[in-house]
Amino acid sequence: MNKQYQFILEPYKSLKSRITCPACQKKNQFARYINIESNEALSNIAGRCNREINCGYHYTPKQYYEDNKLNSFFDRTKVLKKHVKNIKPKENHSSEIPFDILKNTRKQYEQNNFYKYIENKIGNELALKVFSLYHVGTSKHWQGATIFWQIDYLGRIRAGKIMLYNKESGKRIKEPFPHITWIHKLTALKDYELNQCLFGEHLLRQFPEKQIAIVESEKTAIIAATYLPKFNWLATGNLNNLSRKRCQSLKGKTVLLFPDAGAFEIWKTKAKSLSDLASFIVSDLIETK
Repeated sequence: MNKQYQFILEPYKSLKSRITCPACQKKNQFARYINIESNEALSNIAGRCNREINCGYHYTPKQYYEDNKLNSFFDRTKVLKKHVKNIKPKENHSSEIPFDILKNTRKQYEQNNFYKYIENKIGNELALKVFSLYHVGTSKHWQGATIFWQIDYLGRIRAGKIMLYNKESGKRIKEPFPHITWIHKLTALKDYELNQCLFGEHLLRQFPEKQIAIVESEKTAIIAATYLPKFNWLATGNLNNLSRKRCQSLKGKTVLLFPDAGAFEIWKTKAKSLSDLASFIVSDLIETK
C-alpha cells in the first residue's frame, strides 16, 4: 500500500480528537490524518480544519510527503499559507428594516401595556413625547406588546425587539414563558442578518451635546429619559451586550455607565477592557440605592 494512503482523517469521538488548527488557531477544529494501523497522527499540521468556509486549511499526507521528499526540515509557515483557501473576507454588512414597518407600529398606544404603565407614572403628554423620541412601537404579536426599535447613529433601523409587560407593575411577563422575540422573525425580510446596536443610539446624532448614559434595559432608559432628559439615555438590552462591537458609536466620548444591581463589577471590568475606545465612568447608583 502506498504510504500516503495509509492515513485517514481521525474519526470524531469527542473534542479531544480535535486539536487547535495550525492555520486559523481555532481550538477543537482540526482533524489530523492518522495511520490506520498504528492510530498515530502523521503530523500536527497534516489534516483538515472543520471551518471550511472561514479557514479552509487542508494539508494531505501526499502533500506532506512531497514537501519532505528532499528535506528533513521544511518551512512550516510557507506550508500553512499555501494550503489555506483564498477566501474573500466577509463584508461588515448591517441589515436594515424598512422605515414603513417601524412607522406602522407607532400607534395604538392605548393597547400597549408598557405605555399604560409609563402614562400612569408621568402622564399622557410626557409619555407620548418619550415614546416618540425613542420610536417605541406597539406589536400585535402578543396583546399589549411593545417594540423597542434599535436605530443606529446613521439612522439605519437595525432591529425591532418585541417584549410584553404587565401594565400595572411594569414588569416583564415571563410566565408561562419569557415573552420576547424579534420583528425579523415575524416578517419576511429577505437576506436579513441581525446586527444589533445600542437602543437609543440615534440620539447621539440628534443631540450631540448631551452627556451619554447607558443602562441595561430599554425600560430603564425610557424611565430615566423622562426624569433626567439632559442625558442621552441608551440601553444595551442585555448584561453582556456592553461589547466592543456595539459600542463603536461611542468612540472618543465620555460615557456614564449605570449597571443593574449585581452587575457593577462585571461592567467595571468591561469598561476597563474598552478604555481604548471611550472614557467610561461606572456608577454604583443602582447597585447601592
